[in-house]
Amino acid sequence: MPKPCYLDLEQARSALLEIGINLNKRQMQRAAEMDGHGRRKLPFFIDPIDKKLKIERNTLLEIYFNRQIAAENSALAPEFY
Repeated sequence: MPKPCYLDLEQARSALLEIGINLNKRQMQRAAEMDGHGRRKLPFFIDPIDKKLKIERNTLLEIYFNRQIAAENSALAPEFY
């Protein structure tokens, strides 16, 4: 099992940039903010030691890869056009 690697907002933004997702600081902050129901768009949590938002790197990347797979699976096959 790989060791977890926790990223802050800026590191998470850099990790996404490595896979071609270019978000600005404000977009990352919005993804980490809680909505009216107390949920976040991405599973950031407050680090109990330094009190900063963190997310696990593999979880972040897995969310994007799973969305891609879901989009591919829901697309119509070319023979149906």
